[in-house]
Amino acid sequence: MRLTGKTAIVTGAGSGFGEGIAKTYAREGANVVVNDLNGAAAERVASEIALAGGKAIAVTGDVTREADWHALREAALEDFGSVQIVVNNAGTTHRNKPVLDVTEAEFDRVYAVNVKSLFWSVQAFVPYFRTQGGGVFVNIASTAGVRPRPGLVWYNGSKGAVIVASKALAVELGGERIRVNCVNPVIGDTGLTAQFMGVEDTPENRQRFLAGIPLGRFSTPQDVANACLYLASDEASFITGVCLEVDGGRCV
Repeated sequence: MRLTGKTAIVTGAGSGFGEGIAKTYAREGANVVVNDLNGAAAERVASEIALAGGKAIAVTGDVTREADWHALREAALEDFGSVQIVVNNAGTTHRNKPVLDVTEAEFDRVYAVNVKSLFWSVQAFVPYFRTQGGGVFVNIASTAGVRPRPGLVWYNGSKGAVIVASKALAVELGGERIRVNCVNPVIGDTGLTAQFMGVEDTPENRQRFLAGIPLGRFSTPQDVANACLYLASDEASFITGVCLEVDGGRCV
């Protein structure tokens, strides 16, 4: 198994891509800290991992809060003794709509969840990784940060920030054996699908978005998890600063 002996924190792991990442990491031998703002969802995923023979704990927390990041780190260390991997998956969006219709509150929430969370994860874990002689960050951005769609201006911008910050962190922290990589999924079948589309989630409306994906389907949690597994594993020990599109060809 590719992550045996490692502990991974996965944010936003109560559903969607995060759930897929958490369960895949557990199947590959990792101890998994399942974090989500929705405590019941985090508990469900951790319980399902345990029932499948894996090791996981659930930690409720808001990734926009410094104190919650410190609590997340301490919970992981208390239960598993060390942390090697942090997956910044938690994310949100404003609804697809004209840029002038986005409110300040929506803007602030998108940047807090998508960007400020990355800031706090670095504050909480870079000092720890330095004492351990290295570590891995895997940040979930989006194809929206590479090939933006209209109607999602500030979401696009937040994911572009994650991509650039990930590359800058990779350069700055590489000498300390701290690797930082990004995964950029195309639109997937998650709880945010209707918000990304900005219209009712119907087969007809989905087809409009599928038309721009050469492989002809949305991304799945397993697609994203497979990429995250590779980037967190020792097989990728010489890979940092990479942003891997998981997009069925959309960004070609």
